[in-house]
Amino acid sequence: MKRIILFVGVFALVLCFAFKKPENQQHWIRINQLGYTPNGSKVAVWCSKENFLPEKIELVNAETNQTVYSIDQLEAFGAYGPFNKTARVRFTSFRKPGRYFLRAGNTVSPIFKIDQDVYKGTADFCLRYMLQQRSGFNPYLKDSCHTYDGYTLYGPMPDSTHIDVSGGWHDASDYLQYTTTSANATWHLLSAYQSFGRVFTDEKQANGLDGKNGVADILDEAKWGLDWLFKMNPSDGIMFNQLGDDRDHVKMRIPKEDTNYYGKGFERPVYFVSGKPQVRGKFMNATTGTASTAGKYASTFALAAQVYQEKDQSFSQKLLQKAEAAYRYGKKYPGVAQTASVKSPYIYAEGNWVDDMELAAATLAQTKAAKDDSYHTDAYSFAKKEPITPWLGKDTAHHYEWYPFVNAGHYVLANGASSHHQRDTLHDYYEAGIKAVWNKAKQNAFYRGIPFIWCSNNLTVSFALQCYWYRKMTGDDTYNELEQANIDWIFGCNPWGTSMVYGLPSWGDTPVDPHSAFTHLKNYPIDGGLVDGPVYTAIYKNLIGITLNEPDEYAAFQSDLAVYHDDYGDYSTNEPTMDGTASLIYLLAAKENETIPTTESGWTAYPPINPAFTLQHGAIVRGDTTKKSIAIVFTADEYVEGLPTIQKILQEENIKASFFFTGRLYRNKVYHPIIQQLYQQQHYFGAHSDQHILYNDWKNRDSLLVTRDSLERDYFNNIEAMNALGLWNNNRPEYFIPPYEWWNKKVTKWFSQRLVRLVSFTPGTRTNADYTWPEMGASYKSSEELIELLKAFEVKHTLNGAILLIHAGTDPRRKDKLYDRLPDIIHSLKTKGYHFTTIDKL
Repeated sequence: MKRIILFVGVFALVLCFAFKKPENQQHWIRINQLGYTPNGSKVAVWCSKENFLPEKIELVNAETNQTVYSIDQLEAFGAYGPFNKTARVRFTSFRKPGRYFLRAGNTVSPIFKIDQDVYKGTADFCLRYMLQQRSGFNPYLKDSCHTYDGYTLYGPMPDSTHIDVSGGWHDASDYLQYTTTSANATWHLLSAYQSFGRVFTDEKQANGLDGKNGVADILDEAKWGLDWLFKMNPSDGIMFNQLGDDRDHVKMRIPKEDTNYYGKGFERPVYFVSGKPQVRGKFMNATTGTASTAGKYASTFALAAQVYQEKDQSFSQKLLQKAEAAYRYGKKYPGVAQTASVKSPYIYAEGNWVDDMELAAATLAQTKAAKDDSYHTDAYSFAKKEPITPWLGKDTAHHYEWYPFVNAGHYVLANGASSHHQRDTLHDYYEAGIKAVWNKAKQNAFYRGIPFIWCSNNLTVSFALQCYWYRKMTGDDTYNELEQANIDWIFGCNPWGTSMVYGLPSWGDTPVDPHSAFTHLKNYPIDGGLVDGPVYTAIYKNLIGITLNEPDEYAAFQSDLAVYHDDYGDYSTNEPTMDGTASLIYLLAAKENETIPTTESGWTAYPPINPAFTLQHGAIVRGDTTKKSIAIVFTADEYVEGLPTIQKILQEENIKASFFFTGRLYRNKVYHPIIQQLYQQQHYFGAHSDQHILYNDWKNRDSLLVTRDSLERDYFNNIEAMNALGLWNNNRPEYFIPPYEWWNKKVTKWFSQRLVRLVSFTPGTRTNADYTWPEMGASYKSSEELIELLKAFEVKHTLNGAILLIHAGTDPRRKDKLYDRLPDIIHSLKTKGYHFTTIDKL
């Protein structure tokens, strides 16, 4: 039966309602059982089998049983899966660390943490499963297996020629081994080490047994995969795709008990990468070339060459030589290399290959730096051939048809791209794929846009990675909540309310009866293994040989949409996979790394956006709406006659504000003394462009009127003018208000890559209309009108987190200056409990 291990000391009332038997419940609150970071997106999902939505949901401190936060603005959705009514429950604004649960009447969620450490050690935990999947010598069992592999098929040598390919990882709960999944897994482990090495520990020797060896365990594990790939690619033009085939599936057994299923003693067949069709049950597979496999070899060897460049230069050079040879082999025979099967029709039916060659070329370009620019040219050419990984936004696909499930080549290439145009194009490719999923995800409360095909959890992790890479490359947080929703899904915020990772978290509802010989025969835990995940009910009903061994503890949550069973008999939803776990290790390492403060000097990281902030075209237009903070910002270009008045009022009211001026104003010596005085009084100063140029068309916002180069030149001229006055500070996040407060998402991305965050006024507050004058007719708004409009907005929407823009000077034709009415505005808002802050502290 399903295990649910609870935190010690939970209140009896919480226990009573949080874990009632499903048949007695009609409502549930699904959460990420791993927990939430204080500054991250925090969303739960309300699920009801009735057509019921609570008026509010409370966040309750699990230690004191006191309500600490109330959510009364649920985003309601209709039916999904087994539920008639669902809703997203956002509590992102609440940041205080602790242990909590959500409550709506008698319905409560499991207890969860809000803390910086929720991801700490999780990547290392999942690494345990990789260790357990080792072939050749298995450190978990402390025994050897598959030491006689193997004999060749389809190669240039005579069939049944012996070749030593012992080692590597078993692919899943069977003991087959594939280059495609093993190379992809090795690449992810190497990349995780290269990018986030500081989160990994050293507890194992190279052979996997206990004991430190001075090498992070993640690198030891990557090396295990790398050594096997060397054996599978013993020389140039000789590479193998697969070890064993579906004759493996006779029965479950521990690896060392493998016997003669293949007709040649204990040896297993090794399938050569021939570029031509090979056996698939009664048919032949659809192999068309070698590039899908050769590209994976090349990218993995090239990345390893980077990792080992300082550690072992000779080994690094050998890796680079093998990477280039594999790449040439892929270019010689373009096309896909599918896997083989003897008895059944199920194979890894890979259908694309340019993504593999793009990643190979991009990684080689990165490894060789400027020594061979042809790799970069090739990579960009491949990228244009498959801008979007084909499964993104689709409802279905063949098994492993579009593998790997994320195109890491776009990420690697964009980071090494020499031109702005190429980087922007690659970023747009990633965003187009994300949008394709988002168009489906936004229609349901779980933000689920991933198809329920075999290994749906692998797709979920890969999509979260694409969102993460896009966010890191561009600084665009638009899809932050979508990214987190896919992580939350893996750890319990799904219709079944279970984590999809064995044993993670240890206190949660996680798989206990996976399709695995380790657990089924020996009750060995498979810590960290990511199971396949839910599949369409239509797929499940048509699969061969599935019989549930125990009553379905999730029966109440199965539906005509999708099913998931924590049952040994369901190989379609509950079998752990090695490659999916490797991708998850990277993702969890990335999440843990984000919680560790950098020790580097200066502002070297893109300012993170509070997920509770409101964005418009990627720019901040409002802060946290749960906090009574307001930022007043003053902009100016040619007119700034109100600055002395503003300075005097701010000093009298003892509040701080933010000023965004153009370069030509900063260069006006007349205003240098008062600007310097305001800066010394600790008001924030930022840029507003140099010449106040219009970035994009008024009628067609997507139509740019500037090039990236001209925009950046203008911006840097603005910064030079600030530098000349000593107003620039490299140790702070930089914010920028676009000229005319008119921009689009591409402009936001350009600035984000310069570590600059765009901000603008909160729509509807109307104070920005203080530039108008009477001769403008109906567009003119007097100061009295603007104040009344602001009051009306506050009554209807509050001004929590608002950014109020007022001009520091206006056309002389306007005699009625809003800045003269600042005391009235400030006093009125102070009376209502608002406090004022600078834009960087909002």
